[in-house]
Amino acid sequence: MEHPDHPFSELFEQLGLAADPASIQRFIERHAPIPEEVELPDAPCWNEGQAEFLREAIAEDADWAEVVDHLNASLRKA
Repeated sequence: MEHPDHPFSELFEQLGLAADPASIQRFIERHAPIPEEVELPDAPCWNEGQAEFLREAIAEDADWAEVVDHLNASLRKA
């Protein structure tokens, strides 16, 4: 099965967040770093719906999984 490529900004739109480059950068700066022992969907920056979307994307290796991995890596950096 072929997975479509989703831009990073599209993930932010899917999560209901501002998706312009400056807003994405501010979000990452505000919420990073997430401690290694905290799973991405369990981070306090997500509401219930956002967390569920992230859990599903990871668990199902959905077409969003690659960009969710990018988000995870971005939020782990100090």
